[in-house]
Amino acid sequence: MQPFPFVPWVWRDPTWLAERDAADTEDAEGRDERPDTGLIGYEVEATDGRIGEIDEDNALVPADCLMVDTGPWIFGRKVVLPVGTVHRVDHEERKVYVDRTKEQIKNAPEYDPDADAEEHRRRTGDYYTESYRLLPPML
Repeated sequence: MQPFPFVPWVWRDPTWLAERDAADTEDAEGRDERPDTGLIGYEVEATDGRIGEIDEDNALVPADCLMVDTGPWIFGRKVVLPVGTVHRVDHEERKVYVDRTKEQIKNAPEYDPDADAEEHRRRTGDYYTESYRLLPPML
């Protein structure tokens, strides 16, 4: 049994974004309205190692997702992670930690900018919900 119900499209702790805003010493004028854009360029760490970084095209996906450029480890593919997979955010290290393995992320539905967005969202949500049912997060 999971220690908490998995909700793919909700930040586990929304203060992570507020902490980023509070730590941001740059001039915020002209900054995008989406708070997750402050995470662009952050490295993304799975439970078993680095998987890539938050892509500059993050604004192309809904605000409850993160687009990750995986680089060469899965042939330069971009993946979309629901924000519910984020275990924690470290603004000093500029890292986002997710509680899924590299293999689980590699097997997730591939992002296709030309595909139906709602269908991709449903498939992605179903995939991650099932992964949490089969393998609850390591706390």
